[in-house]
Amino acid sequence: MTLPNSWPIFLPLWVGSSLFSSKPSPLPQRPEHHLHRSFIYCLTYENEEKKPKKIVDVGCGIGGSSRFLARKYSAKCQGITLSPNQAQRAQALADAQGLGERVSFQVADALNQPFPDGEFDLVWSMESGEHMPDKAKFVSELARVAAPGGTVIIVTWCHRDLSPTENSLLPQEEELLKKICNAFYLPAWRSTADYVNLLKSNSLRDIKVADWSENVAPFWPAVIKSALSWKGITSLLRSGWKTIRGAMAMPLMIEGYKKGLIKFTIITCRIPDRYE
Repeated sequence: MTLPNSWPIFLPLWVGSSLFSSKPSPLPQRPEHHLHRSFIYCLTYENEEKKPKKIVDVGCGIGGSSRFLARKYSAKCQGITLSPNQAQRAQALADAQGLGERVSFQVADALNQPFPDGEFDLVWSMESGEHMPDKAKFVSELARVAAPGGTVIIVTWCHRDLSPTENSLLPQEEELLKKICNAFYLPAWRSTADYVNLLKSNSLRDIKVADWSENVAPFWPAVIKSALSWKGITSLLRSGWKTIRGAMAMPLMIEGYKKGLIKFTIITCRIPDRYE
């Protein structure tokens, strides 16, 4: 799988955001603000003893989720990514924020994680599932490293669920997804229902799904605005054609959201505990 090294161009959109930092966001209307409130609701533990102590961030990027979760729960968090550049940058940011002793990053494959079975109380994956060429293996690895009674949370792009009378997406929808996949080097998309079925096949329970598409829809225009700034343009030119092609495809993401084809989905579930 190819990972274009484009993240430095859009780093200002993530570092310092209200989701992953205590600093005020320079873009108060951007979707991370709404996601922050949703995460707080989603990740609230009534029993203090059940708060996660060991967390893995699968597909951690530059570590925003890892730092947020480690800080929120005073937990230890390990992040994995295929990109050495991302792992290095993530560790530098964690160290700079005083989290170096609790947060660590390494280069590793999400489809073959370097952890023993049942290692983590919380298994977290945000915007990495869409990059996985083998979704079944991806989900099985998330389940494998989760401890009995542990929580698995997947936040990912999906295509819309098919209606009972449909066997496939519409041809124009398939064509739009194909263009997006080519631009972002993505494998085939899955629906939310596909993910739910994969989780059920791995014996996960209490599966809950939410569509957060409206929350993140403003993100793509913000990315385009950033890319069209003088700094963004010069960074794109330095990064090469692969990154430029990805930036040019961002209007396709907006089109997909507007048409209801692309869904930004959160799925929460848990591993049965030892007594179930």
